[in-house]
Amino acid sequence: MHVPSYPIFLSLEDQRILIAGFGRVGARKLAMLLPCRPAHVHIVDPCPPSGEGASLLDRARQEGVSCTFSQRDPGEEDLNGTDLVFLAGSDHALNARLAALCRARHILCNCADNPPAGSFHVPAVARTASLAAALSTERASPALARRWKEELTAFLAPKEAMARFMGALRPLILAQHLPSDTNATLFRALAASGLEQALACNDRDKAGSILASILPKALHEKALALLDSLPGTPGEDA
Repeated sequence: MHVPSYPIFLSLEDQRILIAGFGRVGARKLAMLLPCRPAHVHIVDPCPPSGEGASLLDRARQEGVSCTFSQRDPGEEDLNGTDLVFLAGSDHALNARLAALCRARHILCNCADNPPAGSFHVPAVARTASLAAALSTERASPALARRWKEELTAFLAPKEAMARFMGALRPLILAQHLPSDTNATLFRALAASGLEQALACNDRDKAGSILASILPKALHEKALALLDSLPGTPGEDA
């Protein structure tokens, strides 16, 4: 019987991460990690970094992400103090041994060459500046997930303005200290309104009218000012 995996978005800002193996797969793992700004990434591989790997290490330094590389075989000692492990090497027996050690130590582990040996798999992730959507075929076909990620990115793009605007408006609403039921009603009304379409079309007048019809009067001026101040929203010239 298939048991579905549990989707979760992790904050990595205080996490120490190990990447064991730094070939094509390991480099792809690091590229996905860098935007999430983990506390530290330790990479272990018996071979020196490839051109792509070296470029990613340079990028980590430029972006202020703590990242170290050790040219040797990974071992059990590399698991010490580690919160998250990516096994991406070509030695299948070593990957299996390290995966078993991670399980015994209750360390989250992704095993690229044998996913069931690990405790999680990495979905395809579609991103805009303010949105992230993860897509998984539950290990049935990662290639399909990567292909559909492009379609999902196209779906998210016109919703970016709404997500960015609501991220700035929400604290203003909460600062009014209204009853929680009132807040919930406001947020649901905004989500169900035509505000998303107005922002996507850069229609300031329509967006302002919608906000005025839903928000308390005390927030009207602040909401309109917010429309003008946010990058890429209706307050900017097209």
